[in-house]
Amino acid sequence: MSAVTSNEDAACLPPEGLTAGLPAGALRLMAVHAHPDDESSKGAATMARYVAEGASVLVCTLTGGERGDILNKAMESPEVRANLPAIRRQEMDRAREILGVEQQFLGFTDSGLPEGDPLPPLPEDCFALVPLEEAARPLVQAVREFRPHVILTYDENGGYPHPDHIKTHQVAVEAFEAAGDPDRYPGCGEPWQPLKLYYFLSHHRDRLLALHDEMIRRGLESPYAERLEKWKDDDKPARVRHAVTTRVRCARYFAIRDRALLAHATQIDPTGSWFACSNEIQQAAWPTEDYYLARSVVDGPVVDTGRSEPAAFEDDLFAGIRERVSL
Repeated sequence: MSAVTSNEDAACLPPEGLTAGLPAGALRLMAVHAHPDDESSKGAATMARYVAEGASVLVCTLTGGERGDILNKAMESPEVRANLPAIRRQEMDRAREILGVEQQFLGFTDSGLPEGDPLPPLPEDCFALVPLEEAARPLVQAVREFRPHVILTYDENGGYPHPDHIKTHQVAVEAFEAAGDPDRYPGCGEPWQPLKLYYFLSHHRDRLLALHDEMIRRGLESPYAERLEKWKDDDKPARVRHAVTTRVRCARYFAIRDRALLAHATQIDPTGSWFACSNEIQQAAWPTEDYYLARSVVDGPVVDTGRSEPAAFEDDLFAGIRERVSL
């Protein structure tokens, strides 16, 4: 089932715009990702919404995905495999255009996803093995040049335990904490302190359960039943789990998200699980993309993560920032 909706579908959705009169054009958002395609599978509709409302959005991609596989078997060929790094950059460029964002590659080499028991050693030249200060330097420079008010990235687990995702988390936290310090990273530009740092909470259990229940209610077979059955909150007790603090309404931009995903043709199978649930159902059951506010240097209300009603959550990544932004 296709997840892409028409413009007419989007036009019927409730408004999701900014409060009138606030300086959207002055707002800047940076999303920090490990590989090309990550920007389209995590927070893409959020970025598309803020772009449409006048904010500037920059995606920083730490690696080129050089050691990734071809996950869409329709794209499998000797020519594609031989040129995969260049093709993934072309795919990223198409996704960037669709989302309306700016994008920079920061020059590191994909670590690959090690498999086996025991796991094999990581390649010597890979991003995950670069010392933290060296790995963070280009991102600190990007922060000081772009001057984002908000940064998005993965949590301590990387969203999933890919070594590049975990390293991306470490680098993004380092850049958030160091970019405003004039004594750190000399030669990387004038200091700039981002105001808020969020972690993506893109595929959490509550969301999948809501999608599952809505599909069952409509008499459809749910693709999430087996996953939900196996999902145990205590199955990995050492893993850090964050509660949602922020829900950004962006349902009308799900179709743009899907087009950006499909631009990564070597990575995304259009008949695969990404599109097993239609946008109509997603818009009805879970019209937001969700985040955890990890760090903030602006005053704002304390989010009660123990409550489930909408008023308990932030609904804007720039909450607490709009009132003070004039540059």
